[in-house]
Amino acid sequence: MGADSTIEPPESFEALERRLIEIEPHLPKRLRQAAAYALDHPDEFALGTASALARSAEVQASTLVRFAQTLGFAGFSELQEVFRSRLRNRWPDYSERLKALQENARDSGDPTHLLFGFADSAAASIARLREAVQRRELDRAVSLLAAARTIHCLGQRRSFCVAHYLTYALSQLGIPASLIDNVGGLGPEQLAQAGAGDALIAISFSPYAPFTVDLAKRARRAGVPIVVVTDSALSPLAGIADVRFEIVESDFGSFRSLAATFCLAMTLAVAVGEKRAEAGA
Repeated sequence: MGADSTIEPPESFEALERRLIEIEPHLPKRLRQAAAYALDHPDEFALGTASALARSAEVQASTLVRFAQTLGFAGFSELQEVFRSRLRNRWPDYSERLKALQENARDSGDPTHLLFGFADSAAASIARLREAVQRRELDRAVSLLAAARTIHCLGQRRSFCVAHYLTYALSQLGIPASLIDNVGGLGPEQLAQAGAGDALIAISFSPYAPFTVDLAKRARRAGVPIVVVTDSALSPLAGIADVRFEIVESDFGSFRSLAATFCLAMTLAVAVGEKRAEAGA
């Protein structure tokens, strides 16, 4: 069944919401179920796959296609784009809130203003992460890391805590992991035995830590597969990555959190653990 050519698909989330409110009482049971899930979980609907969303809504994937066509869309991906546009269009709200907080929080004497500012900054970073990271990048990174004998984690300065956490999380999941901490200047020796059967996660943001860049380049020359977490396609790490994630954290009062970076780190650790468990099953 194709889209109803007599119906113009809604162009915005608000228009879609109004359309659903109008037609919901007349929809079959399963389509009402899909509509309710879409409105109750718009962020998930924007970012999930059709099969995953169908499981969550307890309907068939074909029901989501019929749901989209009932609204005048050619298919599910066209409907999903409306939900994705809603996420993108929320950014001005975050920017205005952060700007307003920055103007008075530091001088107000009220520490809750600081709390709200940092919380909004973290929320903005994570919302941007959800929009920027693509499924294909995650799949490639997880496959690369899951196949490694040992995963080496490298980060200095403010990225060090992320590398340390990744080493801890991977080790707790039973995955061989090594922290390249460069204590005593022994960083090169810590990575000396790594080869093509291992993997490196290198994390660095502007201004890029020279040690991280230099050691990652050594690993590249040794044939070590590399997953890079950085903030720009112009990063000195970008060109040596097998898989690259670009994360731009929001800042509040010149303080930049690592909320989105830690979210990605947790995702990689758990996803790699699950993939290795499946392979060993």
